[in-house]
Order: sequence, then C-alpha cells, then structure tokens
Amino acid sequence: MNADQREGIRENAKYLRNVRPIDPEEISEYVESQPHPAVVRQILREEALSLGLVEREDGTFEPVSDEPIQLSTPFRGVEAFPAEYGHLLEDLLAERFGPNWHEGESGGQLRETIRKLKADYFRNNPVEYDDLAALGYAIYHLSDNYAVVQYVLHELAEAGLLDRKLRILDVGAGVGGPALGIHDYLPEHALVDYHAVEPSAAADVFDHMLSDARPNFHTELHRETAEEFTPESGEGDENKPFDLILFANVLNELDDPESVVMRYLDSLADDGSLLAVEPADRETSIGLRRVERAVADEAEFQRKLDEAARGSESTSDPGGANEREATSNPERDSGEFVNADVQFSYALLRPDGERRVEFTADPDRSAKMAEMERHVTQRIDLVAVKLSHNLAADEDGRNPLFKVSDGSESVDHFAVLTNETALNSDLRTADYGDLLHFEQVLVLWNDDEEAYNLVVDEDTVVDRIPV
Repeated sequence: MNADQREGIRENAKYLRNVRPIDPEEISEYVESQPHPAVVRQILREEALSLGLVEREDGTFEPVSDEPIQLSTPFRGVEAFPAEYGHLLEDLLAERFGPNWHEGESGGQLRETIRKLKADYFRNNPVEYDDLAALGYAIYHLSDNYAVVQYVLHELAEAGLLDRKLRILDVGAGVGGPALGIHDYLPEHALVDYHAVEPSAAADVFDHMLSDARPNFHTELHRETAEEFTPESGEGDENKPFDLILFANVLNELDDPESVVMRYLDSLADDGSLLAVEPADRETSIGLRRVERAVADEAEFQRKLDEAARGSESTSDPGGANEREATSNPERDSGEFVNADVQFSYALLRPDGERRVEFTADPDRSAKMAEMERHVTQRIDLVAVKLSHNLAADEDGRNPLFKVSDGSESVDHFAVLTNETALNSDLRTADYGDLLHFEQVLVLWNDDEEAYNLVVDEDTVVDRIPV
C-alpha cells in the first residue's frame, strides 16, 4: 500500500471517529483503489496509537475513552497463573530441549541453573542471562512477577490514577512477567503503548510470551541496557512522556540505580507514576528504600521440573562433564523449584505530589525518625508506614521483622516483633503501606546492620491509623 492510500485511510478514520464506529469495510469504499477491508483493518491497527483508537470485538474501531480506568468487578488478587501462558513457556522449553524438557540432562541443567540464579541473587552476585538462564528464570519467576505487578497497579486504579490510554516503559523487562500481568489487569478497551527494554536473551522469551497480546496492547521491544536506552530511541510517539515507568526486579542489578531512576524521571508525565518493585527480602527492600529516598500460585511447568528432580536417578553436572547420583533429600527436592509466594517491596513515585496517605503527625506526641539517635534505649511513641512484609519469614528462630518509615530518616528503621499480643498484633497483620501508631516502643541501635530496631514487645501498643 502506498503512502497516499494509508493517508486516505487515516483521514477517513479521523472523520468517522466523531460520527460512528469505524468499519474497515466502509472505509475501503472511500479510499482510492478500494483496498481489501482486511488491509484497512491492519492499517488501522498500525495507526491506532496515533489516532487514539481501540478495536472492538465486532472488528470496528472507536476512540479510546478519556475516563480513568474503573474496574467493573472488584479485584480479588491473583489466584492462578493463566494456563495459556504456561503453555507458551512450555512451547519454548520443548523447542529448546524436546517434549521431555523437565527430565534427564535438560531437566538437570535447568534445575542447576535455577539453583545458581537463586544463590547469585541472594548473594548480590552479577547474573548473566544467556538463553538457559532466561528459561530458568522464566520457570521460577514468571508467575510471581505476573501477580506482583497487578497488586501494585490496582493501587493506582483504585485512586483513579490510570487512564485508558497509557504509554508504559518497562525497564529491564526480563521474560515478560510484569508485561503479561499488566496486559491481563487492564480492561480490553484500554489503549496501551508498551515499550520494553531488555538487552539479554530474556528478550527472546519476552517476545514469545507477548506474541498473542490483544490488538489494543501494542508492544515494542528495545534490546538495550537500562543505562544505554533513552526514550528518544523509540519510534512513533517517541517525544511523548510515559504514564507509567516500571522497574521490576532490576534496580538491584544496576551499578548506580539512583542515577538511572533520576534520568528516567525526566521521561515521566507530570501526572505519571514511576513504579519500582523488588522482592521482599531484607537486602533488596533496603536498597529500594535508598533509591526512593534519592529521588524523593504455583505453576504447572514449575511442578513438572520439581517432580522430575525427585523422580530422576541422576542429573547432569552443570558444566556437562560429570554424572552424579541424584540426591534423595526430600527437604531439598520437594518444592525447591516451585515458587508460589507473592512477596515484594515497591515504591511509587509521582511528580505531581499525589500521595497515598495524607497525614501529619503531632510533633509533640510522636518522635521523628530523623532524631532517633536521641531516643536510643528509651521507650517512645511514633507514627510510621509499614514498608515490607516479614523480612525474616524464611529464617528459623528470628523474630518477625518489618521495614518502617516516617519519611524523615536517612538511616533504616525496622520494627521487630519480639512478643506478639492482642494490643500489638496490628504490626504483623497490617497491609503493606498501612499507617501505624506505635506506643511505648523500645529504641535500640543495631551495630551489625547499622540501623535502628524498634522493639515491639508485651509493653508496646501498635494500632492502624485509618486514613
């Protein structure tokens, strides 16, 4: 199709959009040489972002609504990873290793890859994502990344901060878990311009997983690093700011995350949101808060790999040089490759000053964390936001530990629940982001962690503050 015909389709669509739904068959009659309706439909899909059009189920097009997203049914969380995405991932695995990818040598390689990824991640070692590592990461993390982003996105939607026309930048997009989660959370008539930045072999998995995205969810993949990519390197509406910039499980892998986030803030719309998500372990949770201050269900493909580990008699050495007897330790094998937990830390930053909680504590009744040094070994009252799930959940014998903040501090503060009572149980049961009032909490300095511990014991009262 030549440029004149394309422009003819655009001009007719601009006219009809203000009159009635745009029917490709009708437009084909008005354009020189009367191109086939299927050709017109394809052109309208390609031009949908610039024209602001969404495709309807009946094959016609209409202008995207200017109203914020309002969900027709309540969001009840993510109960399961969609089977169709599991099948897409298994297609990749079967293409790479054959239909019995979870067994024998390939299954052993994948399990060793996942073990190494987990070990490197928790030791803060650099990770190189070749094709094997990308597939291992997808097996273990695709489903939880899919879920996590929906919980955070829902917070924006509840506050009326998500428009139906969205330009999204996913920095360090990985294998596509967050993209799939956003795709499924947003209504079908949302018009999404989704840019994914991913330099590694994970980009190939992303491309495959998003291959069946609905017509109104437009994706563009940029195979560059977060440090190298600039929004101007995209095509089309490259000068428009982004409504949502997402860093999902990537800041902990950057050499200088603060400067990278600051640079991307320049590409955020005035009423947009920058979302940073990290796992809820203590190390990454602390790192996420540093960045924030600097800039102001189980899946079948996991079960297959896990069960094959327990049923196999031998697995391959990760280097491919040796064979060894499979371990018979059920504590190691059972569930080792099944990741059904949805635990995360996140930060939402907005240039317009919109706040999740509008609250000012009484300085005469609540201590400020910025002045905590003067209160060490004393019992005090204070107000703080709960900023993590239990960071000691996987460590036997440790008291529950929660990151808390009042926004004034430059040193980390953790609430330690040493003796739970009916009067302080709100610390454990409160949701991420809830505002809490602490009464008679004991302040201690932790030399090992260079942080303040707020000890919540039988003498402490913790109450949620309704906002």
